[in-house]
Amino acid sequence: MNANVDPLAPYRGRLLGLAYRMLGSRADAEDVLQDAYLRFRDSRAVEKPEAFLTTMVTRLCLDRLKSARAKREVYVGPWLPEPVLDTEALSPEAATELADDLSFALLLALERLSPAERAAFLLHDVFDASFSDVAAILDKNEAACRQLAARARKAVRGSRPAAPASTEVHARLLAAFGEAVTSGDVTRLAALLREDAVMLSDGGGVKLAALNPIRGADKIARFYIGVSRKYAARRADVRVQGRAINGALGLLVYLDGVVDQTLSIAVDGDKIAAIYVVRNPEKLTGL
Repeated sequence: MNANVDPLAPYRGRLLGLAYRMLGSRADAEDVLQDAYLRFRDSRAVEKPEAFLTTMVTRLCLDRLKSARAKREVYVGPWLPEPVLDTEALSPEAATELADDLSFALLLALERLSPAERAAFLLHDVFDASFSDVAAILDKNEAACRQLAARARKAVRGSRPAAPASTEVHARLLAAFGEAVTSGDVTRLAALLREDAVMLSDGGGVKLAALNPIRGADKIARFYIGVSRKYAARRADVRVQGRAINGALGLLVYLDGVVDQTLSIAVDGDKIAAIYVVRNPEKLTGL
């Protein structure tokens, strides 16, 4: 094997995208690809490199999920995926319904599945693999893989809006949210939120964040107005930058010149249904 040639290069986007969707962490996904590369390098002649690497990446992710689940049981506060800005680098290169969806809503729906359900669903419904290929990768029969994917599909559809908001509506609501927070008007802010809206903030036990989900438009609005007033009182240098986060417009929030958090929203109709805030510094280093 030519040492100057990267054997993963033709498949890197698909493999990295698969690992990120499985694990919810770009850093862990990169580690999995490195492990897969080492096993590929140490193997004898591989007739079908893409099939070998896809199988290896999937199985390595399944192994990692065993320890990840134990860690998340003792995680401080809500766990959220690691936000990513460059979604093109995670493309499955498939024409499926969910191929371009890297939203926190989808990733959290995947998190509620069993590892086997997650793998079967991603491989078939997102990466467009046949069930015969899925069966070979998971070392199960096709009927079992179809059942795993069907259960996962039902769960995912039940947790996503029936009709995702347009880019224009998403951008308008995000801008209105920022303006309402700045205004200090609780009623104005609450009017943008669905009555049963939820806010999840991930500080990982390192940064200050709500330890439990905040539910309800009024509670979320009062929380944000309260935080805004605290920053104003201490004259903190807060800057906000609009950026595509996990494929949809979100906000990078800088505090005293350093990225302090990302803010993403899920939209249902003409209201904000969920707000996702990541403050855990370990999940922001890649930004």
